[in-house]
Amino acid sequence: MSGELDPHAAGKVFEEGVPLEDAAGVVILLHGRGGSAADILSLADALGGTEMRLAFLAPQAVGYSWYPNSFLAERALNEPWVSSALRKVASVVEVAVGAGIPREKIVVGGFSQGACLATEFVATHPARYGGLIAWTGGLIGPLGSDVSHEGDLGGMPALESGGDPDPHVPWSRVEESAKVLTGMGARVTTRRYPGKPHSVSAEEVGLARELIRAEFVDKRD
Repeated sequence: MSGELDPHAAGKVFEEGVPLEDAAGVVILLHGRGGSAADILSLADALGGTEMRLAFLAPQAVGYSWYPNSFLAERALNEPWVSSALRKVASVVEVAVGAGIPREKIVVGGFSQGACLATEFVATHPARYGGLIAWTGGLIGPLGSDVSHEGDLGGMPALESGGDPDPHVPWSRVEESAKVLTGMGARVTTRRYPGKPHSVSAEEVGLARELIRAEFVDKRD
């Protein structure tokens, strides 16, 4: 597929934490618009890092953006970037699986545009993943459109959090996304923070760490 049709295909994937071959689990982190893989990987230690024997993988979006318009725009206005971004996430998952990490030990997460992409990925590629972390994001599609999906997430834990109001992600879409994921079999935790800036708070990082620990450490114990 040409670069014009698959713009994110050649994007570099950055790593943090323990080496993939030694990891007990993998966390795939997706940066927001204007951000970078390095930015979001700076959260690796706070999320468990070497303490939980985790490998962190973060693909870099071409032009520092996964798609050009709002996630609430008509899908056609964000193509071919959205489909390319989803393929990129799928390829990173396959790298982890190829290294011997089962999907139930792979968490997919992100912030803002990356949270939207992460949420859309697990909904359109359903499996029993280790978890979803969506800091200020939701399913992709215009308000009022059908964003439902079919498939079985098998009890996957999911965190959907964000501020209300938020300049980019309306809380109604966060709630709608949580409902869709619950209908697909996920165990969803939502956290609404009135007036929170468009950022990831320490409390949200802590909630994500708890989700990861419950899947990767507590079950092992």
